[in-house]
Amino acid sequence: MFIIKIKGKAKIPDYIQLRDEQFVLIGYFRADRPLRDLEKFGLEDHQESLQNLINELPFGKLTKIPFL
Repeated sequence: MFIIKIKGKAKIPDYIQLRDEQFVLIGYFRADRPLRDLEKFGLEDHQESLQNLINELPFGKLTKIPFL
């Protein structure tokens, strides 16, 4: 699974995209409220690790999620 952080503009907030191994979009959520939607993506067990990754992630760089 891959993650990318998208920079928002003006009133549009920053977003996080989750993509599978074929780079198909499987989910997206606001970067400022990511932990609310993790159950939808089966990532509820990785909340703390994912939050740390999101905080350190640069904008626009596709990154493989290392703990999955």
